[in-house]
Amino acid sequence: MLTLERINMDRRKLLIGSVAGLGGLSLPNYLRLKAEDALNPNAKAQSVIYIYLPGGMSHQESFNPKPLAPVEYRGPLGTVKTNVVGEVLSQYLTQTSKIADKITVLRSMTHSETAHERGTNNMFTGYRPSPALQYPSFGAIVSHELGVRNNLPPYISVPQVANEFAGTGYLSSSHSSFSLGSNPENPNFKVRDLRLPDDITLQRFDKRKQMLEIVNDKFSQEQSSDKLTALDTFYENAFDLMNSKEAIEAFDLNKEDEKTKEAYGNNAAGMRMLLSRRLVEAGTRFVTITYGGWDHHDSIQRQMGTNLPPFDKAFAALINDLDNRGLLDSTLVIVGTEFGRTPKINPTSGRDHWPKVYSTVMAGGGIKRGLFYGNSDATGSEPADNPVEVHHWAATIYELLGIDYDKALMAPGDRPVKIVDGGRPIKEIMI
Repeated sequence: MLTLERINMDRRKLLIGSVAGLGGLSLPNYLRLKAEDALNPNAKAQSVIYIYLPGGMSHQESFNPKPLAPVEYRGPLGTVKTNVVGEVLSQYLTQTSKIADKITVLRSMTHSETAHERGTNNMFTGYRPSPALQYPSFGAIVSHELGVRNNLPPYISVPQVANEFAGTGYLSSSHSSFSLGSNPENPNFKVRDLRLPDDITLQRFDKRKQMLEIVNDKFSQEQSSDKLTALDTFYENAFDLMNSKEAIEAFDLNKEDEKTKEAYGNNAAGMRMLLSRRLVEAGTRFVTITYGGWDHHDSIQRQMGTNLPPFDKAFAALINDLDNRGLLDSTLVIVGTEFGRTPKINPTSGRDHWPKVYSTVMAGGGIKRGLFYGNSDATGSEPADNPVEVHHWAATIYELLGIDYDKALMAPGDRPVKIVDGGRPIKEIMI
């Protein structure tokens, strides 16, 4: 019996096959249509771009300036007005100020971990560190729960795995991120292992693949382990990736015109964010970007002046680009860092570690637009209202993705562990 859903599915496949064959459908539209069958009906966000700024970005010099505080708290930077009435950002966020009406800034993030490693663990897993168990990262959970779409890895790290906490934890290694092995900002950027070496023909490759399958079958009859299973999964996904023209093209920044590249910035921040847009457009579910170094214990004015403007330009371009392509509403964009910086400028003109309050940004994928949620007190020392703990922030991410954050997954020893322990989505920032 034909249902309306089945008729629509068949019509969509017919449209993809016929129009693409005639050359009348662009790659972005082709991939968008092809991805419709893999959408999660319970999700507001179909993909995530997680922009991570390692080192602990100062909230006072970025998303939560304190222009009325004494100079030792205010710091050396000025402010810029945003297009949201009454709200200001750092003087170096001039482009972001123009798209403030498309994002939500959370100014009251808080936890208690003062060490980089422990704060990073928080911000990649939603869990405080534990000596007994390594928890899976957001990307690994997404891979485990939602799987592959359009032959693209569900979890990709740009340009490489962000840190030791961006891994699979107690989950199978088959949910590890796909790492590019090269920086997108390099003129000769190529993704490793995406194409056959020049001296290997398809016929020779197929023979090697058949031989590998025979060896693997024999070996798996005698040995069984997560690493073997993960390796088989990696091989299978790699073969699919190498055989998919659309997937290969998703990694190809040469498909973008120079005007678009200039809008993002021909630098590390710009090309990493531009590539992330191509990847989620093609079907990748979770992309992690790392950019810059934000551990500014000294010379914070000089260092923010170097790091923040390229981020500002690229981030604003990413939000506008996604919005113009009709992708922002289904793509959750997150800007995170492990903690903020001390309220007072220190003797070396910098700020030290401060987890009591810091800022993150969320946009698209079910997040309200033009919202500044929570705040720190007058000196940027602690939350003044609506404190946001990391496990609630993590639950919000999973809720938007249609993943049951209360679900228990099995850790070693048949131990059930919830995806998020005790967290609840922040409904005030969600549509």
